[in-house]
Amino acid sequence: MRALEILSEEIPPLLHTDSGEKVMLWMDEFKVSHLPVLKNGNFVGVVSESAVLDHLNLESDLDHLFDHLPRPFVNQNAHVYDILLKMSSEKLSVLPVLNDNDEYLGCISVYGIMSVLSNFGSLKEHGGILVLEMNQVDYSLAQIAQIVESNNAKILSSYITSNEESTHTEVTLKINTSNLTSIIRTFERYDYQVKAAYQDKDAEEDLRQRFDALMNFMKF
Repeated sequence: MRALEILSEEIPPLLHTDSGEKVMLWMDEFKVSHLPVLKNGNFVGVVSESAVLDHLNLESDLDHLFDHLPRPFVNQNAHVYDILLKMSSEKLSVLPVLNDNDEYLGCISVYGIMSVLSNFGSLKEHGGILVLEMNQVDYSLAQIAQIVESNNAKILSSYITSNEESTHTEVTLKINTSNLTSIIRTFERYDYQVKAAYQDKDAEEDLRQRFDALMNFMKF
């Protein structure tokens, strides 16, 4: 999914002539802590709530409050993972999207990107969750998928967690069956460490908790 496909239809850009008071009003209305700013139709940067609050006179317009603004953005063809990485690294609640001519097309909100990721994570699909731990050098998604499919099941989604200070990798699998007993036994026969298993309602609750944790992380 590309950036152009998940633009927010609700969050408008500010103008460089808007006041600090308007910035705060809009941020409160749209529940964000960043907003894009345009000047003569051109994208000039992103204003943050914290930067506005550093100024005493909120009646002044943005031109007078700021000599320049940070200018983070993504291209219209950016993949959803690149968007998430940009928003996370820049700690943005809103990310502007430009076309190949640097023209402003709109913005993506953290809630919009989370909605997309919830579908990627198969939250709406019934099934179970397995958490495997292994050495990084032993990781093979092909073998993991083969083990699952040998038990007449399918992997709906997966994601990897690793620590730079560790040689271990944690793989979380969403599987299209809530009966994981035979799958667990097969993984154990192949010397995989099954760190956790969630079945039926426990599986969906765990995945939702992980998703909520990511949502909380992305709220700045």
